[in-house]
Amino acid sequence: MEADAGPVPMPEPAPSSEQGPDPEEGARAEFAALHGPALRASGVPERYWGRLLHKLEHEVFDAGEMFGIMQVEEVEEESEDEAAREAHKKKPNPGSELCYKVIVTNENGLQAADPNSIFLIDHAWTCRVEHARQQLQQIPGLLHRMANLMGVEFHGELPSAEAVDQVLEEMWKFNQTYQLSHGTAEEKVPVWYIMDEFGSRIQHADVPSFATAPFFYMPQQVAYTLLWPLRDLDTGEEVTRDFAYGETDPLVRRCMLLPWAPSDLLDVSSRTPEPPAEYYQAILEENKEKLPLAIDPAVRPSGHVFKVHTDVQQVLGHLTHPRFTFTQSEADADILYNFSHFKDYRRLSQERPHVLLNQFPCESLLTVKDCLASIARRAGGPEGPAWLPRTFNLRTELPQFVSCFQQRERRGEDNHWICKPWNLARSLDTHITRSLHSVIRHRESSPKVVCKYIESPVLFLREDVGRVKFDIRYIVLLRSVKPLRLFVYDVFWLRFSNRPFALTDLDDYEKHFTVMNYDPEVVLKQVHYDEFIPEFEKQYPEFPWRSVQAEIFRAFTELFQAACAEPPPRGLCHYPSSRAVYAVDLMLKWDSRPDGQRVMQPQILEVNFNPDCERACRYHPTFFNDVFSTLFLDEPGGCHVTRLV
Repeated sequence: MEADAGPVPMPEPAPSSEQGPDPEEGARAEFAALHGPALRASGVPERYWGRLLHKLEHEVFDAGEMFGIMQVEEVEEESEDEAAREAHKKKPNPGSELCYKVIVTNENGLQAADPNSIFLIDHAWTCRVEHARQQLQQIPGLLHRMANLMGVEFHGELPSAEAVDQVLEEMWKFNQTYQLSHGTAEEKVPVWYIMDEFGSRIQHADVPSFATAPFFYMPQQVAYTLLWPLRDLDTGEEVTRDFAYGETDPLVRRCMLLPWAPSDLLDVSSRTPEPPAEYYQAILEENKEKLPLAIDPAVRPSGHVFKVHTDVQQVLGHLTHPRFTFTQSEADADILYNFSHFKDYRRLSQERPHVLLNQFPCESLLTVKDCLASIARRAGGPEGPAWLPRTFNLRTELPQFVSCFQQRERRGEDNHWICKPWNLARSLDTHITRSLHSVIRHRESSPKVVCKYIESPVLFLREDVGRVKFDIRYIVLLRSVKPLRLFVYDVFWLRFSNRPFALTDLDDYEKHFTVMNYDPEVVLKQVHYDEFIPEFEKQYPEFPWRSVQAEIFRAFTELFQAACAEPPPRGLCHYPSSRAVYAVDLMLKWDSRPDGQRVMQPQILEVNFNPDCERACRYHPTFFNDVFSTLFLDEPGGCHVTRLV
């Protein structure tokens, strides 16, 4: 049923009980209820919704009736001057030297007010980045189609490694992305897709004639791209879209368009000073945290038995110290040990100031990767301290990153980088690349930082595999902010890659990552810390573990000093009833001092709130007794902890 261009009139009252409601009207209302929020968020005008529903239900792909693809041969004449030739070179044109345009071919042109002027674009390839290589190698015909679409030369029937690599590089000029809002953490990892040959031929314009948006049609569980005009078009006019849609900053737009329009940003400073106070205030408001009022520390009689309210199963199963007992009543608790983040510190400080809890106001400054990089600059200046890989916030520091990348490229320095979501664990949606285009486009999927990938890690010789990457997890215990009192648990945990390290096969998870304990089909290599230390010293006799660990502890100390150096929301909030347990993950890399001496430099990777302590409890049954004694009883003596500050 055609939708009216104007408002839909209210239906007349039914003259008899035999005449029921219009089923198509009901379908449109149901469609608007289900998909209206997504369509509004994408800016799709409501005048198109009725015809859109019809096209979705009947899978109507009628763009061919309105548009055509034209191949443009750009012939440079002898008289053409250098500036014109340069303009041709810089023309945005994904893929090959061939240039395609989509134009309006309908003899009557196209009217934006026509309710039918919305079109479905099919997707030729949909994947998550970590599966892209495997799909190109295994799905019949996919590599051939993508190579043709991208202008990559393809010879023979079997997928060649060279063709696969070229498609994986070129695809960042064609990729679009969306993210599912529901499901597991794995299901929320961004999805990337390439539009069909028609959609992929639509070129960029700063002032576009059309808009596009991904659209997930729930009844069919199918994703399409919607295309609709922003103005009336005559026959022969070009269909264009803005590849940097929504971005108004000219410098950021220039960066976003780099995959299609090469540009030199060497004149842009790559320095990244700490953000202003307003930045941190915005984070506080976004997190919906309410800071506490000033309170006096709680004073309890000697021998007091603390009532603990917790939803952390490892605490319930392993806290056996006689000074602690469990209560199911939150109102009766002396200690709240929550798995999820606490928000309303103000109310707690007003109503129950002496209730202790296992987190600090503003601790996201440590546990969210972009904030970690920002506060670390207090310890190391605009480029950060030696113990943190060079990090850029892709949302706010894209030009600085592009400049840094291009400067390193010009100097011939290593340019491997790792893209990480701000606030996901277990290496989800984390990608290693030396492609500038890849990093720029990853910025569109979800908030991310990009960190310098450690190209020269200290390796560990596994007898069964070879020399592999490893990382180390320490548990740190923050007793207070003012004064800073920080402890580290004496046992640390190790994680190993399963394949020998090399700067190749960057999408090979078991070569470049160490988190293996979430996939039951992947080998998990476990080495206990007291077995690791003598083996490490055997492999690196010039580097006794005591000296290496001293550098690690110095990095921890400097990090927490930086985190507590400023008042909230720029720093962790001093709240006398707060305590916290964090896991700090780190690697070691080879570095050189000014005198040329080779050193092992700790590299802090991330700080985790409420870490999984399953291994700690399994091998060290007193773990939570030690933690609670240190944090809540102020009795670290006799516990397996070392005081850092």
